[in-house]
Amino acid sequence: MSEDREFLMAKLSNIIQWCDETLKAAEFKDYAPNGLQIEGRSEVKKILAAVTASQSAIDAAIAEGADLLLVHHGYFWKGEPYPITGMRGQRIKRLIQHDISLVGYHLPLDSHPSLGNNAAIADLLALNKLEPLDPSERHPIGNIGYLDTPMRPSEFQTYVSERLGFNAVHLTAQKETIQKVGFCTGGAQDFIHQAAAQGCDAYISGEVSERTFYEAQELNVHYYACGHHATERYGVQRLAQAIAQQFDIETVYFELNNPI
Repeated sequence: MSEDREFLMAKLSNIIQWCDETLKAAEFKDYAPNGLQIEGRSEVKKILAAVTASQSAIDAAIAEGADLLLVHHGYFWKGEPYPITGMRGQRIKRLIQHDISLVGYHLPLDSHPSLGNNAAIADLLALNKLEPLDPSERHPIGNIGYLDTPMRPSEFQTYVSERLGFNAVHLTAQKETIQKVGFCTGGAQDFIHQAAAQGCDAYISGEVSERTFYEAQELNVHYYACGHHATERYGVQRLAQAIAQQFDIETVYFELNNPI
């Protein structure tokens, strides 16, 4: 949202507190820290949102004069080496040199019932009567939704490709129609087993593995790989817009055009 008007400025600490509380970040066990990862200026007037804190996203934040880079995929993932060197070191150095904060939310931004990636996919695909993919989860990472009208599997492939702007890979099963659809954005292809256990006709995620071909056949669940980036570019935009409305600050979105 970039308009010819004067925006306000908000304290970085207030933005982080609001995001943490809104997304219930403390209630998730995640693979990376959620919230503030690199601290920059204490006052924020402009946010640049992107899916991943890549070098191109950082360069865009610098060019836009952003005070904060808001992402879904940040840094400091479990299992990463501790030394801040190489490609990651260069990225972090650029952020620090330009006093730009890095804020990332991973699973909380997948799960949120209105701002999250999965909620956005449900809206885009007009999937209704949402249920958790795993009923035992307090904050479901994946969901199940229903099409108003059943579709043929090939028709559904065209439908999701057009709605998500990605040429979906379809791994076929034996079912002739699709109405009950499981979905979880990103790299959650292995949740196809949970979708099968819940009686789904189809399952959607971002990536695909070699084994998924056989799982779709043998579990009798049509699988649609719709791109890790393509399925996860909506939550960060929704969160940025919500922050803008809450604090009356400027936000812009940078599309990375990652084809994977």
